[in-house]
Amino acid sequence: MMDTELLAEIRADSRRLAREVVDIFSSIGAMVATAESCTGGLIAGAITDISGSSSVFDRGFVTYSNEAKEDMLGVRPATLEAFGAVSAQVATEMVLGARRRSRAGFAVSVTGVAGPGGGSAEKPVGLVFMGLSGPDDLTSAVELRWDPSWSRDLIRAATVRAALEALIGRATTR
Repeated sequence: MMDTELLAEIRADSRRLAREVVDIFSSIGAMVATAESCTGGLIAGAITDISGSSSVFDRGFVTYSNEAKEDMLGVRPATLEAFGAVSAQVATEMVLGARRRSRAGFAVSVTGVAGPGGGSAEKPVGLVFMGLSGPDDLTSAVELRWDPSWSRDLIRAATVRAALEALIGRATTR
């Protein structure tokens, strides 16, 4: 499948998933927040593209720089220094910061290397960490590895889809 076809398919999936996020979170009366680095607000954008999202979407934090992660989400400088911005530890602190600095009961965070540059042997293009938090601060972080040959748009779109799927999964297993 060509990059453009795959990108169109992923974006269509994301639109369907965002509608599902709005429906599910409306039905359980819960709010969502996002904390985004590599996606630059695309997760928040996907959710708020859906009519009725104002009943479930509280706020989104776009924290591209380390300083923004510290200032807006309370990510500790020591965590950034020890593990780097692209790490499970930072994704976890980002998602907890989003929950604690919002009215949301659920939050998702993403931090990664979307490319085409910026990767390294330890943290290649396509590496993304996603944090997920729900009621009672039940929090997890997962590592996603997208094909490093994918375009920046494709890596970011796949990350948005994964985040929406994770929110749905978390809401339905609470």
